[in-house]
Amino acid sequence: MRIGIDARFFGSIGKGLGRYTQKLIENLEKISAQGGPASGWDNQYYIFLRKENWDEYHPKRANFLKVLADIPWYGFREQFQFPKLLEKFDLDLVHFPHFNVPFFYKGKFVVTIHDLILFHYPTKRASTLSAFLYFFKKIAHRLVIRRAVKKSEKIFAVSRYTKNDIRKYFGISEEKIEVTYEAFDPVQKKTHEPVGKILKKYGIIKPYILYVGNAYPHKNLERLVLVFREIIKKHPHLHLIFVGKEDYFYKRLKKYVSQKSAGNVIFADYVSDEHLATVYHEALLYVFPSLYEGFGLPPLEAMAENVPVASSNRSCLPEILGKAAIYFDPQAMAEMEEIIERAVSDKELRHDLIREGKKQIKQYSWEDMARKTFDIYSRVGSQKNKCQYGNGY
Repeated sequence: MRIGIDARFFGSIGKGLGRYTQKLIENLEKISAQGGPASGWDNQYYIFLRKENWDEYHPKRANFLKVLADIPWYGFREQFQFPKLLEKFDLDLVHFPHFNVPFFYKGKFVVTIHDLILFHYPTKRASTLSAFLYFFKKIAHRLVIRRAVKKSEKIFAVSRYTKNDIRKYFGISEEKIEVTYEAFDPVQKKTHEPVGKILKKYGIIKPYILYVGNAYPHKNLERLVLVFREIIKKHPHLHLIFVGKEDYFYKRLKKYVSQKSAGNVIFADYVSDEHLATVYHEALLYVFPSLYEGFGLPPLEAMAENVPVASSNRSCLPEILGKAAIYFDPQAMAEMEEIIERAVSDKELRHDLIREGKKQIKQYSWEDMARKTFDIYSRVGSQKNKCQYGNGY
């Protein structure tokens, strides 16, 4: 088959989507290298990249070809120029790793839906656009998602929760949706720098509770700040550390912390990969208060560094984290406070969570995700060939 993969999110520019796309392609290459009819070694893969990530991808197999598609996400060029580019390659199948399938693309495709955040939390606070522009953006995105799930040959969902969400909102049959769990990568870029020097570089003071990720409204960080303000009345030496590159949403959270006079809150900004494992490892507790997630990678990263996790009990999180986290209602601040304080103080509980975390992370594999994705490519392709040639007409 001739398979196209929209890799415009590939690598660091695409954040979580970029990591998913990168790991999918890298592991499809591994599968292809194994040889034999079940490896897809004779498939031709066309990897569509932008200028910003062109040099991040270096094909390791001759049947993986880079194609320049320097077309921004979510704009008019994506809707009109990208379909024309895809059509030039006479592709049997295209995989869009996000919902932004060009509305006018008429070829056969599969799509990955990571979450339906726009349906659950359609709030202006999640955008830097004016209210007028945000209204039209919201309508356009919903139309694009709706068409993507209706017209796709198969839908990949990153959790059972997301699969059920898709069925609920769009009335899609269960058979059309495949769950392909994401995975995580323990940080490989270790450093020999002293721990104290690393923490000092980012202004981090021990002991601390840690949050790693973005500051979008559904992450529920304002409530966490208010809860922590109460916790430090009993634990005045404790600190709350936010790790995430400063942007509009983090600036807004900083302002909120100042307005609420919340002490012992530290914004570490962006932490490099070589230091991130240390920042995780030295934490007393990782807290994930999110109202909604499609998968949820940071808690698994914390577990990989032997850090106990206290998590929201919403959306997919109990499914993904299992027995390896202690849960709270993210909208019940008294309960959140109680659970976090217990996780900080109860040594036996912390030991149990760390032990369960080591087991939980073993359940997820990028190669397994890519293998299941590849099997769907093959199945969709065989259905096509049977339709075209099996009956002779």
